[in-house]
Amino acid sequence: MAVTSRETRPQVEPASRFVHEFAVNDADVKACQQLRYRIFAEEMGAQIDGGPDKLDVDRFDAHCHHLIVRDTLNGRIIACTRLLTCEAAARTGGFYSSGEFEMDMIAALPDRKVEVGRTCVDAEFRSGAIISKLWQGLTVFITQHNYRYLFGCASIGLEDGGDQASAILDKIERRYMAPEAIHVTPRRPYPVQRPPAEVAMRMPPLLKAYVSLGAKACGAPYWDESFNCCDVFMLLDIDELSPRYARRFMPSEDAKSNGARHHSARS
Repeated sequence: MAVTSRETRPQVEPASRFVHEFAVNDADVKACQQLRYRIFAEEMGAQIDGGPDKLDVDRFDAHCHHLIVRDTLNGRIIACTRLLTCEAAARTGGFYSSGEFEMDMIAALPDRKVEVGRTCVDAEFRSGAIISKLWQGLTVFITQHNYRYLFGCASIGLEDGGDQASAILDKIERRYMAPEAIHVTPRRPYPVQRPPAEVAMRMPPLLKAYVSLGAKACGAPYWDESFNCCDVFMLLDIDELSPRYARRFMPSEDAKSNGARHHSARS
């Protein structure tokens, strides 16, 4: 499950006010778990036993790098996501996504991989700028540590009965689908319906960020009934990162290197 919840009107703030960094202590990790609970359980209605501290916790948290966006005005964590590397997944018995998808095709890919999950942004700060801050942190991590593939589940809410999901999934199938050779298989397939002609499609920010970067959907979505959403498995090959977004998100030397790879591949 990886989701940003319903969008609200974004605040316009100086870019320097918000910084991305990794959690370095238990207090930061707990703040992430509290933020996740507020959004997933209290806002989205997910069935989570948060206990007296109202935390969203699972067995993967202890093995993940927790990337945060902090508001420097008050030190508050306003967005978070977590990274589970292939090395850590081997120690903990697999990736979170394997609970939703059969992932043999992904496991067979060459080179190192990292899974992104449990992504959320505080409702007060829900804008493309904050998602961009998270992606800046992600791209720095994966390039500095030489990971080639980044993947995760991008969620589409079903609060409207599935009309939005139908329209979004139709667009994904037409424009952003990976080759069948690397498709995953959902353990509980979402029953995709024909999109209504009149629906105004609005792609969730996390999913929009994935496709903007050049990520592809690896097959049919998973139906997450406890979170009332469907999850699309997205895979990004860093060697195929959109050059425009490489310049925006990557450290300057990595962006130049990535651009050179694109140029040589097309020459």
